[in-house]
Amino acid sequence: MKKSYIIYAVMALVLSFSPFFLNPYWVDVLNNIGLYAVLALSLNFILGHAGMFHMGHAAFFAVGAYVTAILNTMYHVPIIWLMPLSGIVAAVFAAIVARPIIHLRGDYLLIVTIGIVEIVRIALVNNIFGVTGGSNGIFGIGRPEIFGLVIRRPHQFFYYIWIFLAVTVFLFRMLEDSRFGRALNYIKEDELAAEGSGIDTVHYKLIAFVLGAFWAGMVGNIYASKMMIISPESFTFWESVLYFSIVILGGSGSIPGVILGAFLIVGLPEVFREFSSARMLIFGAAMVIMMIFRPSGILPPLPRTYKLDRVRKGGSQA
Repeated sequence: MKKSYIIYAVMALVLSFSPFFLNPYWVDVLNNIGLYAVLALSLNFILGHAGMFHMGHAAFFAVGAYVTAILNTMYHVPIIWLMPLSGIVAAVFAAIVARPIIHLRGDYLLIVTIGIVEIVRIALVNNIFGVTGGSNGIFGIGRPEIFGLVIRRPHQFFYYIWIFLAVTVFLFRMLEDSRFGRALNYIKEDELAAEGSGIDTVHYKLIAFVLGAFWAGMVGNIYASKMMIISPESFTFWESVLYFSIVILGGSGSIPGVILGAFLIVGLPEVFREFSSARMLIFGAAMVIMMIFRPSGILPPLPRTYKLDRVRKGGSQA
């Protein structure tokens, strides 16, 4: 545990000064890495801890982004106020769609969640209720304002996004070490044994699913305010594949691994942009090699150990 905290501290120190040495383009690349890292961490809680094969995470990201865009452009609600609301709406939507399917396992759940993201995308394209803007999307979304400071430039968004990422890491790390997190890992390792031990597996998995969706909805709020324009093409099935790849490549269930995966999958293509004709081929080959030689990911989670309570004074001793 101490080692992971050292890694987080070093990363925070290096990143906090990086905007002073980078041009706006590379700062914006770091902003995208931060956004995808939070999205992947929210998926990691569902996939890496609860063991649910979920490929529809872009649907909840889209719900959060569109809630922010609609309420800000039509009713001029401040972006900051809409962040928790976007998460709540995404969480409610997740609870509605997940309750009938949460008992599914493996490939069956994977296929159903692919259907969810496609249903959301098609609904957005068809301009549901006349508020989504159809395939053109929604324009003129406002910027977040904190204590009178309007966040506009890439350097400002950098601290806005990466502080949110730091809060996400802290909270998810606490959840990992909680009784709830341990129960989820038990379910992931052996769901039948967890049920036999008295754990309500459906209840726990549903909470994990809704929590991940809540966080994805809040990221949708940040994304909408950063881009100032959103459209259905930003929330396709391939976006979900990207989050899934980040988790698997970095290490399912590992917070440092997921962040590293975001750097590799989002950042490296920008480094090799001059080799654009071959970069996807190289990326695909690297993914195949990784899955063959290191299927648990680059930084898999460390084995967990738990200390037993000492024998009370006066109790039986060996």
